[in-house]
Amino acid sequence: MRTAEWVTAAGLMALSIWFMIHATVLPIGWTGASGPGGGAFPFWLALVMFACAALIFLRELRAWRLLGNGGAFLLSHSWRRLLVVGASLALTVAAIHVVGTYVAVVLFLFFYLRFLGRHRWPLTTLIALATPVILFFFFEVTLKILLPKGVTEPLFFPLYALFF
Repeated sequence: MRTAEWVTAAGLMALSIWFMIHATVLPIGWTGASGPGGGAFPFWLALVMFACAALIFLRELRAWRLLGNGGAFLLSHSWRRLLVVGASLALTVAAIHVVGTYVAVVLFLFFYLRFLGRHRWPLTTLIALATPVILFFFFEVTLKILLPKGVTEPLFFPLYALFF
């Protein structure tokens, strides 16, 4: 199983480097009175993602030296789970353009937490409903980055009037 961790970590490190290179097309530093540049959030997020993937890669390398290779790339039950999560993420991304980011995130989190993670309803509801609220205030109010809202955009007009 260690091969899966290595391949995934290496892939994430490569993807992080690609994100960082493309984020530098926009300014990644502080741009005077307007705040962080347009590439700052993607760049620093990709850098953190690279660091986390590198730590996973090094941890698995150390474990391989101590314990040897873990066998198969993925166990048979892992493939099914990977396909379910991948399909649900693909549906979420597709739903963003129709129902908007906030509704798509709520639906994904409900599905993932309740049915895949088997968490109880109170925790699932709390996380699934709190996350879009936090996302709204972080991206739209704080960073002034409007996320896609699809057909739900008219519901946000009162919030726009309140915060902008």
